[in-house]
Amino acid sequence: MAEAEDLTPDQTEKLIQFQDLTGIEEIDRCRQTLERHNWDIEVAVQDTFNEQEGRQSVFNEPPEEPRTPPMNLEPTDQRIFTVQAQQPQGIVQWGYYIITLPFRFVYTTLLDIIRFAFQILRPDPRRNVTDPVGDVVRFLQTYNEKYGENHPVFYQGSYSQALNDAKTELRFLLVYLHGMDHQDSDRFCRNTLGNEDVVNFINTSMLFWACDTNSPEGYRVSQALRENTYPFLALIVLRQNKMTVVARIEGPIEGEELIHRLRAIMGENEASLVAARADRDERSFNQSLRQQQDEAYLESLRQDQEKERKKREERELIEAEEAKQRQKIEAHKQMLQERENRKEELKNEIPPEPENGHAESVRVVLKLPNGTRIERRFLKSQSLKYLYYFTFCHEDCPDDFHIVTNFPRKTLPCEPTIEYPEPITFEEAGLGKNEMLFVQDNES
Repeated sequence: MAEAEDLTPDQTEKLIQFQDLTGIEEIDRCRQTLERHNWDIEVAVQDTFNEQEGRQSVFNEPPEEPRTPPMNLEPTDQRIFTVQAQQPQGIVQWGYYIITLPFRFVYTTLLDIIRFAFQILRPDPRRNVTDPVGDVVRFLQTYNEKYGENHPVFYQGSYSQALNDAKTELRFLLVYLHGMDHQDSDRFCRNTLGNEDVVNFINTSMLFWACDTNSPEGYRVSQALRENTYPFLALIVLRQNKMTVVARIEGPIEGEELIHRLRAIMGENEASLVAARADRDERSFNQSLRQQQDEAYLESLRQDQEKERKKREERELIEAEEAKQRQKIEAHKQMLQERENRKEELKNEIPPEPENGHAESVRVVLKLPNGTRIERRFLKSQSLKYLYYFTFCHEDCPDDFHIVTNFPRKTLPCEPTIEYPEPITFEEAGLGKNEMLFVQDNES
């Protein structure tokens, strides 16, 4: 299908379904119809049948004058059975037939003249189809009142609906057009359609649609099927993807003969239904297979997307953790760098160490938490902050610490604070010439 190369899979499927339902073989025509209806297949199919039957479009088109176009039932490859009236037998019947012949001739001639004149003076109202279902229902009510309810099950819907259902269900459709004024209609309805065998055969083998030709719906179907006489039966079935009239039975016929002929015609055309069923089953299987493949593909795609999402989340978590660790490392490096810079600044602030033996000097020995001992001399008049600076600048000193005396045990206030930026002096702290002090780690 070169014409469908630019269509989506969904549009291609709708194109195939539309072609199957309507029987239109031209791909371009199907596509143009679907595009005109925005790819709404239900509206497109209904509009197509409406156009074929002369009904108003349902797709916001301006109403047209009622018309009676040809139906999608060209009489191609039809079997026509015209059943003549039963010939009189015996002397009595022949005598009655000859005597009443002039009267019947005059009656039918006058009736035809009156009908012709009436049609000239008053247009036929049957050409305006406004309520097809109502026409069918009213005929069924009239039929039951006149002939009783012993008859095949009538399809209670319009002719187009009966065609659609027969095509959808792949069944034969038997159409009966009732000529109310015809002399053979009453006997056919009572004897043939009222025959128990005929009722059972039709009910189990096909759909049965009937209407009076005096109603607009019946007249419209009459114009499409072009019957010659009554009673009139047409057997319709799906052939080559089109609903086709395969037999026309005209004139009176007995129930046994009707069953025999319908069974023969159905046997000859059953192959087309078998082929249609096989084709539809194949389409259904292919559609189901495509649906399963699409579902499997979507499930596989969903699983792949879920896996990718989990991988992405894991990757993002790892990257976030790595970024957090890098921030910690950078912060630690920055802290160490700031600490080193601070130590360099504090080293420069520590006053020079007094000479050994200086009268005002205090010798301090500091024991660090790792056991290392360090010592230095300070002047008694100097602030204890220099002791803190000296200890802080040593490489083995902890970051957070305080300095204590052993006996009596007390903490020396040597760290400068905002409230006390200048701690007390060595002399004010009561330290002697030689002191042993301990550095305690506040974080241990």
